[in-house]
Amino acid sequence: MSELSPPSRLTDRKREAIVQAALVEFRQHGFGGTSMDRIAAVAEVSKRTVYNHFASKDELFAAILQQLWERSQALGEPIYKAERPLREQLLELLRLKLRLLNDASFIDLARVVMAEMMHTPERAQAMVARLGEKEQGLQQWIAAAQADGRLRPADPQYAAQQLQGLLKAFAFWPQLAMGQPPLPEALQQQVLLDSVEMFLGFYASVDPLKENA
Repeated sequence: MSELSPPSRLTDRKREAIVQAALVEFRQHGFGGTSMDRIAAVAEVSKRTVYNHFASKDELFAAILQQLWERSQALGEPIYKAERPLREQLLELLRLKLRLLNDASFIDLARVVMAEMMHTPERAQAMVARLGEKEQGLQQWIAAAQADGRLRPADPQYAAQQLQGLLKAFAFWPQLAMGQPPLPEALQQQVLLDSVEMFLGFYASVDPLKENA
């Protein structure tokens, strides 16, 4: 076992070096301007090593998005709990989302996706679909709260998009399109609270203020 450990650690280090090199290249040159040759050179590995880990640029881009998502979910994704107030649970969910939106690397990669929308819509749609897969937790939470009778019936995906739209209007689109800095802590809290209140004001089937706090 001990003889196998060092090569395994070396492989992990090489993979991480490739991911970090690709992140820099995608941010600086966009998807189309990034080559596997350049990634290999920046990572100081052979091109063959890059392809041993990632079959294509698309796969490498997906791996970076996955890493950013996992970083944002470090504390775990909350699961719907019937005994807890809806407001508390939603605030936890949105804080996890906001952590990702505040990541400068994520914003830069989102710009890469937006650029691909113009040049290669099919690839960009696949990238967006990968991101969408990571946002199903909120839909599942909403569906569970609806099944529990605490949120009124509606399409969970539609409701989730509405809630996330409230957050992204302040904490994503201005940063993505206009280069604004991440929201300061005080404004983050205000946006989180207001988004949850607006959502519950429309979707809650009972008065949230009367829930057991």
